[in-house]
Amino acid sequence: MMLQPAGSAPHSPRVEALLARMTLEEKQAQLVGFWVDQGIEVVAPMSGEKKSSTRYEDASVHGIGHLTRVYGTRPVDPVERAAWLWTEQRRLQQQTRLGIPALVHEECLTGLAAWKAATFPTPLAWGAAFDPELVEEVGLAIGSSMRSLGIHQGLAPVLDVIRDPRWGRVDECIAEDPLVVGRVGTAYVRGLQSEGVHATLKHFIGYSASKAGRNHAPVSAGLREIEDVLLPPFEMAIHEGGARSVMNSYVDIDGVPVTADVRYLTGILRDRWGFDGVVVSDYFAVDFLHSMHRAAADSADAARLALTAGIDVELPSPDAFVTLAEQVRDGRLPAEILDRAVGRVLAQKEELGLLDADFSTPPTAVDLDPAEHRTLARRLAEESIVLLSNDGALPLAPTTTSRIAVIGPNADSAEALMGCYSFVNHVLAHHPDTPAGIDLPTVTASLRHEFPAAEITSTIGCEVDGSDRSGIPAAVEAATAADVAIVVVGDRAGLFGRGTVGEGNDVDDLELPGVQRELVEAVVATGTPVILIAMTGRPYVLDWALPARAGAAGTMTGLGAVDASASANAVSAGIPAAVLQTFFPGEEGGPALARLLSGRVAPSGRLPVSLPRSAGAQPYSYLHPVLGGRTDVTSADSTPVRPFGFGLSYTTFAHDALTVPESVAAGETFRATVRVRNTGAVAATDVVQLYAHDEVGSVTRPLAQLLDFRRVTLAPGADALVGFDVPIDRLAFTGLDGVKRVEPGAIRLWVGGACDDEETVARLEIV
Repeated sequence: MMLQPAGSAPHSPRVEALLARMTLEEKQAQLVGFWVDQGIEVVAPMSGEKKSSTRYEDASVHGIGHLTRVYGTRPVDPVERAAWLWTEQRRLQQQTRLGIPALVHEECLTGLAAWKAATFPTPLAWGAAFDPELVEEVGLAIGSSMRSLGIHQGLAPVLDVIRDPRWGRVDECIAEDPLVVGRVGTAYVRGLQSEGVHATLKHFIGYSASKAGRNHAPVSAGLREIEDVLLPPFEMAIHEGGARSVMNSYVDIDGVPVTADVRYLTGILRDRWGFDGVVVSDYFAVDFLHSMHRAAADSADAARLALTAGIDVELPSPDAFVTLAEQVRDGRLPAEILDRAVGRVLAQKEELGLLDADFSTPPTAVDLDPAEHRTLARRLAEESIVLLSNDGALPLAPTTTSRIAVIGPNADSAEALMGCYSFVNHVLAHHPDTPAGIDLPTVTASLRHEFPAAEITSTIGCEVDGSDRSGIPAAVEAATAADVAIVVVGDRAGLFGRGTVGEGNDVDDLELPGVQRELVEAVVATGTPVILIAMTGRPYVLDWALPARAGAAGTMTGLGAVDASASANAVSAGIPAAVLQTFFPGEEGGPALARLLSGRVAPSGRLPVSLPRSAGAQPYSYLHPVLGGRTDVTSADSTPVRPFGFGLSYTTFAHDALTVPESVAAGETFRATVRVRNTGAVAATDVVQLYAHDEVGSVTRPLAQLLDFRRVTLAPGADALVGFDVPIDRLAFTGLDGVKRVEPGAIRLWVGGACDDEETVARLEIV
């Protein structure tokens, strides 16, 4: 095997000259980060146990590759911390032999994870909005904040395709569909990188496909699942978004840890796709080859395996890679493998302008949560809210809602608005006496602002988790005295057992945590109309709160509210009058929900992940073949309660006249057009979704596959002809010979209100 694998691009003369001058220790220093502020707080897996004993002054005597989470480890004043950072960068320039500054990286999944920085909706909400253009604007805003503080690389977006909602990191993901993940994630990459901040795609590859949805668990995905579902978002973000950094997955696939798998980190990423950026390890992943996977004899063995496979930088601090210089000296590691990684790191620093950076003048004032960021946060939150059912109770009429009871553990909680990687939940949870530093209006506070004339009472009812039911009687009393009860339930994001969802918070049960269902049912039993809001980081089993979908065989007849008979059944069944799903909507989530409840905004979110029937039906994906759904050969039913792409509005939309060409050749692009009409009385936005099914394939094909989507806003009675230009390659799949191609044959296409709603149908032939 070649010791210098393909994919090593030539570097600039400056980088080559630097590389030629460097000692082994200087090279090694460029391949590690250092977590200057690392404490005992758990903000990464095993971070308490893995605290480095090396002093920063000793680790950086020859320079340093990365500075880890300078702003995002503890609450620090951004201006004061910037002054420290600029001083430290000058020290590296002036007091190390080569004068190479450090690259600074931070988490930025829901905004810059720093004190006083804007917090945007979680990525699962990005998917629910189906709006890549808006997500690109959000990425640009986040990038501008990072750049102002001297941050060069962001550890986002997460491009893991959701495979099992029991997995705790679902709220960090975008969708269960690879096209949505790819389109939305690529938009974020473009936005962030347009501000000169490198995006880091994670987690490459297979992390979300772990067995039983357990964090870090083994993965048994087959070739087609990897090639046709898990890899495409990463390929899109690299080829169409120009992503400059990639982070490995913690898992092993078929027994081989990805951190040491040359097939993925070099064979696919570099040789096949031509990626010429930098691969950074997920935190402690290199040493995990030894300490957790037991695939390396010691840390030195782990370092050699990872570097050879294609990991260029060890994060967050020197651990295994501190052995690299010694291994080159004694012949265990070829020098060219070390030089390959160092060349990539130096090229990245050159590309970012670090080799010529001027650190003489740090910023003296920064606003990390300006009005324009809050406006973006509110817009994205509004677009992401999914209306699951509505018997006509929404929007709330001010004349009939003079008394509102706001109930539930998430109704008056700022923390409930944000995901696991928000600074408030990720870091400030360890600093309870430190204020959030940003305005976080809760749902209750936002309703008081939205309905100033109403008498609003508030009671918690129960906690998010636990078995304490003592607050339920007060909630029942408040609901009984009100015209409408708004019950806000769901998750509390955290890490490794500190919360109900988030990194390390995996579950084997998809019922709402604690006794929240009991709270909802008790409030519904009062007879007061109930608006249920699920504010969560994963989809939960809500069949008990939802009416059956209108239409035959579970197929919608449109995107309107549930029909009259379903509404009558809902009342008699004792279920909420309306149900809303919102995935951690961020700092402006409270106002967004209030505006939607009042009717100032019409709901337009669509489910980016199927609403599950049960935990026992997992893993489930709408991208299943015939035998992956409900059939007569099994008594088990995996059909979701609400399917991928589903979402109601305050109006109805009709789709007809889907037109496609009779035939199209492989390698070409075809145009599909469909007429969309707003058939109701309210101006609103439809998410027009084009699906397809390959009727006969050499391998089994999914019953539905999303080919394209577009948001279209229409006035009452208005219509529009919506066109999609679809590369036929979107229907390519990995064949029996392991090669991805488009096969000839008949394709059925449709547009409707969800993946299973064939409202208007057309056919074409691939020739």
